[in-house]
Amino acid sequence: MSAQNNIAICELHPNISHPRVVGVVIGKTDVRSFPDRKNIGFDRFTFSFTVKDSPDYFINVSAWGNDGYINVLSDSFTIGDCVVVENPLVASKDPEKEEKFCPTTPSFYRLLVSEAHSRVLLCADMDTADRLLPLLHLPVKDPRDFYSLGDIVANGQGLDGSVLNILAAVRSIAEPKQFTTSDGRKGQRLEVKLFDDSVTSFSLVCWDREAIQLIQTLVPKETVLFIADAKISFDSFRNCMAATVNSKTIVTVNPDTKEAGLLFSHAKEMSSSGLLEDDDRQDDMPVDSITDVYTVNHLKLRAQESPEVFFGLTYSFISKLDLDSSISRVIRTKWQVDPRVAKCKYQVNEELQSCTNPSCPGRDQPLSLTTGFDLLVDVTDHTGTLQACSLRSPVAEKTLGCTIEEFTGLTDEERTAFKWKFLLERCKIHMKVLPSTKVRSGIRGMILACSLADPGEVKQHMSALLQ
Repeated sequence: MSAQNNIAICELHPNISHPRVVGVVIGKTDVRSFPDRKNIGFDRFTFSFTVKDSPDYFINVSAWGNDGYINVLSDSFTIGDCVVVENPLVASKDPEKEEKFCPTTPSFYRLLVSEAHSRVLLCADMDTADRLLPLLHLPVKDPRDFYSLGDIVANGQGLDGSVLNILAAVRSIAEPKQFTTSDGRKGQRLEVKLFDDSVTSFSLVCWDREAIQLIQTLVPKETVLFIADAKISFDSFRNCMAATVNSKTIVTVNPDTKEAGLLFSHAKEMSSSGLLEDDDRQDDMPVDSITDVYTVNHLKLRAQESPEVFFGLTYSFISKLDLDSSISRVIRTKWQVDPRVAKCKYQVNEELQSCTNPSCPGRDQPLSLTTGFDLLVDVTDHTGTLQACSLRSPVAEKTLGCTIEEFTGLTDEERTAFKWKFLLERCKIHMKVLPSTKVRSGIRGMILACSLADPGEVKQHMSALLQ
């Protein structure tokens, strides 16, 4: 496979006989099927991929055929592989029609692959592969042409439906969710949390198996992405903006650009300083939207089935509420840096009036403190107990009906009496449940709202759960 027999993408033309293109795969779609107009009752299968052979040139390739040929071909390579495309049909492209659903390319043409005339093989020439693989780290768009996550959030619904470029770091990767559509087709969904120097959490959603496989190989907090042509939309369920990877999108991992290098340094600094520890108050569902009712045992079972964060409502008793512990175990003072960037969640050394985190980027800034309740409570019903649930400000103030100032003014006896107003009372508790390796049960509950339960409402819901 001598390189001299290969045709560069920039030199492709429909009149070339038996073209042979070698490139690295930078994008790939899932296999899809369509009714065959020529053979009624049969389907045609297809998938597309994008290959790049130089810093400036890349081209879309579409493969068509029967079920067996297309699925075997699709499974033979993935994003990041170097491939040889032998004898494809070089066809002129209609940019308005074809690039509506495919990546925008600098070539005037597209390649068509069929079982009868073409082959797609993995590149066996290591020298060629070594030359091509660095191209994976070069964005397909101008590396300076991107929106920051802060720009997207600031523009809000004004960007709903837009297609734009994003430069961001990976904060976390959820487990993929499998589902079946109403017509019996199976699908999957993966959510990634991104961050940059303006926003600490922003959702990126992937639906294609190929994109999901790529994302699952990434290392959170150590990976920067240039996402070309991401679809921006308003998530009405969470009341926030989000991005989606679709068939037009090309994701470049750890781009070899100045801008990506700066963001990578910021990501490492944020990670090492503790600023990317789970911010429990982020991404919470509105309390009124939490309607799924669980027993404590159901909460535990749901958490064991999937490591995904979920929300639920439980009618349970507060069985442990240490309001009469030392003030330092009930109320915490924390240091925060510029709230537009991030919050450092380390505690403050009150004697030195400084943050105890040596890597805190705001350590030398004028001290800015936040003080609030930080309680661990046990929640119990007839099925069991969920220990060490977090009850923090401002939810704690609303639940207790007491401000920080009022609470610190109580005597020890008054705090004990105050505790028994709530202990062993049936409550309506809205919770966020998170997987955690820091507690024995493997799950951690965060209370988003808590109030005394209406007996009639409790009876109605508990009867439904027992059916």
